[in-house]
Amino acid sequence: MDELIKSLIDRGVLKTPWIIDAFSKVDRVDFVPERLRNLTYEDGALPIGHGQTISQPYTVAFMLELLEPQKGGHILDIGSGSGWQSALLAEIVGDSGRIYSVEINPNIFKIGKRNLTKYPDLSRRIELYCQNANNGLPKIAKEIGDFDNIIAAAEVEEVPSGWREQLKIGGKLVYPRDNSVFLEIKKTKTDFEINQFPGFVFVPFINLSC
Repeated sequence: MDELIKSLIDRGVLKTPWIIDAFSKVDRVDFVPERLRNLTYEDGALPIGHGQTISQPYTVAFMLELLEPQKGGHILDIGSGSGWQSALLAEIVGDSGRIYSVEINPNIFKIGKRNLTKYPDLSRRIELYCQNANNGLPKIAKEIGDFDNIIAAAEVEEVPSGWREQLKIGGKLVYPRDNSVFLEIKKTKTDFEINQFPGFVFVPFINLSC
């Protein structure tokens, strides 16, 4: 793990101390299928079953650096998959933060939930939902006064309006589209600064019922 982290730092993708610290504390091996564990620390996506993957470490680091999660943050994590990114976020936000993690595929949901039991302290900071994320989590957003950050792991054709509506002003939304990673910063209720970073490949966002 140390070599992988050093490589990501040397390549300039992993920069922020608390994100680096999360990578060192949340071991990717705990989220990779047992038969593929010899490949854990290679910088590539790995299949976790049912047509889904655990994302490439470079991509996860890149997206988290764009997101800039902070201690005490309330973050909507869409497409939680193996649970690795949810655990990284839970480590970053600390005891006062909360991760709201949504996964549509019930089989993948069970895998992620099982993986997260390996980190009981972090699991207490994560609320898991097996459901469609197309509308975000409007009830939760209303209760907490909207999300500080929203991150999606699967490629969308169009960004659901609910995601933008449930983001705080000043908050950041990071998601894949058109083989790129997009960063949106909410400037006002209706105005977003949009940045595009090309050169990525993701599994598609599934808009179905759980």
